[in-house]
Amino acid sequence: MLNSFEEERSLLADACRVLANRGLADGILGHISLRINDESLLVRCRGPRERGLGYTEAEDIRLVRFDGTEAAPGELDGWSVPNELPLHTAALRARDDVAAVVHAHPPRIVAADLAGIAIRPIVGAFDIPGTRLAAGGIPVYPRGVLVRDHSLAAEMVAAMQGRPVLVLRAHGITSVALTVEQAVLQAISVDTIAGLSMDILSAGGTLSDLSDEDMAELPDLGAGFNTGTAWRHEMARIDGVRASH
Repeated sequence: MLNSFEEERSLLADACRVLANRGLADGILGHISLRINDESLLVRCRGPRERGLGYTEAEDIRLVRFDGTEAAPGELDGWSVPNELPLHTAALRARDDVAAVVHAHPPRIVAADLAGIAIRPIVGAFDIPGTRLAAGGIPVYPRGVLVRDHSLAAEMVAAMQGRPVLVLRAHGITSVALTVEQAVLQAISVDTIAGLSMDILSAGGTLSDLSDEDMAELPDLGAGFNTGTAWRHEMARIDGVRASH
């Protein structure tokens, strides 16, 4: 085990398992990164015992330069960086408000978008951070491609329009934030709204945005609750899964 950035590597590994536990990263696809400085980042890589995001360990998180080369001796011995590393580096380079990037393939978000269902602020107090996120707009990158080069990554960043979450059509999502926890929790909220939207429409209902009056009544419960408590819950969920095995 590499002895630098141990806490950050463990956090990213936990975050990968949270995504898988929530059904946002089934199988071996998806990755999370964290900016270390202007030249390097920690990112989930594929190693010699690759088993998927749900089984990510801290050693799967490697320190690499933005150009994909190892940032310290031995970092890529037996590991390969994601094909879509440009997706991460483009967002990190373009935005000072971004330190963490989540890329996942949530089936419900992909299905909702392909069905023409936009992510809208429909739920109110059911998920206050998610409602506010949806109210600000969840843009869509309309190309179902692997974001594997700088040109495509630049297109993706432009399509984000400075927003925290982007749907990638026929592909997945990109979620960005100052912290790993926030980037993951945003992705969970968008997935939840996508699932509820499809359930409502399947039941013969219609989607209605929360009224301005009700939106104005929603309190800001603060980062301690919205992020801190919510993240402890996510960690308890994956701890429960590990204990059951």
